[in-house]
Amino acid sequence: MASGKPTIVVIGSVFVDMAIRCVDFPATGEIAQGSSFSCTVNGAGANQAVQAAFCGCEVYLVGKVGMDEFGRMIKDNLAGFGVNCDFVFEAEAKNTGVSVSLVSSSGANRTVVSKGANQALQKSDIKGEDFEELLGRADICLIDGGLEKDFICSAIRAAKLARKKVILDPALSSEQFEDQSGQLPLDYYTADILVPNFAEAAELTTSQSHNIRTVKLMGSDLIARGVGCVVIKLGKRGALVVDKTGANQIAPFEVNFVDHAGCGDAFDGALAASCAVGDKIRDAVKFASAAGALACTKFGSQESLPKKEEILELLQELP
Repeated sequence: MASGKPTIVVIGSVFVDMAIRCVDFPATGEIAQGSSFSCTVNGAGANQAVQAAFCGCEVYLVGKVGMDEFGRMIKDNLAGFGVNCDFVFEAEAKNTGVSVSLVSSSGANRTVVSKGANQALQKSDIKGEDFEELLGRADICLIDGGLEKDFICSAIRAAKLARKKVILDPALSSEQFEDQSGQLPLDYYTADILVPNFAEAAELTTSQSHNIRTVKLMGSDLIARGVGCVVIKLGKRGALVVDKTGANQIAPFEVNFVDHAGCGDAFDGALAASCAVGDKIRDAVKFASAAGALACTKFGSQESLPKKEEILELLQELP
């Protein structure tokens, strides 16, 4: 990865994640005793922003929280990692996004998510002169597809109008998997780099055979629809880069797997950081793959995000 301190605008979701560990899940009407409780900052936007900051970038997060203690907690957390929160807006009538999980002794979990203020981001939030000025000096705009579609389309258009490279993670929800039928809003296909995982790439393409052997065809299908470059995250199989010049498999890194919670966000944040300093896409994907692999070696989301020095050290181990 080249030197420099580029500017990255991350547009994405923010949550407070609460988890209680218990021996067994309670039945209806029962009360189970918990053994531990945690309350941490989470969300794709927050995690990606922290990862990009860890990679030496000047990072601005665009998101929305409630006017509550959790909103202040998120801003304090991000500021502590060097992420600028000037564009983390507050929603008067919405609570901060929250996820609540029960985790059993066997490792199974049950989670309820309230998107809260994440659903309140409006086109008007990114129409002001201050945001236009920020985009004007940004190097990369990284967008999380977990937000409302209309808002994402507006964000993509704003970045394109400012002639900035857009990296988009489609982040399909379970509901979208059920009714997607291979379609996304047309603005999504104007992204310079689309970063789906394997399941998302399969869902978004016309390929009838959804297996690892057809992944190149999936990437080519998305390129034909207008995407500049497709980076398909394949987990333990590495990643595949597809553009108009061809397709290249990026080999996985051998690490001791512990938890996959933060690996996708680590990948996206590191990819944006590497692209922002002008690295070629295949080198950027190697850098991102190393970040994602390292994130799998620790529990948690933000807690597992690697520093730039750790990523470079893993890359040096390549033959």
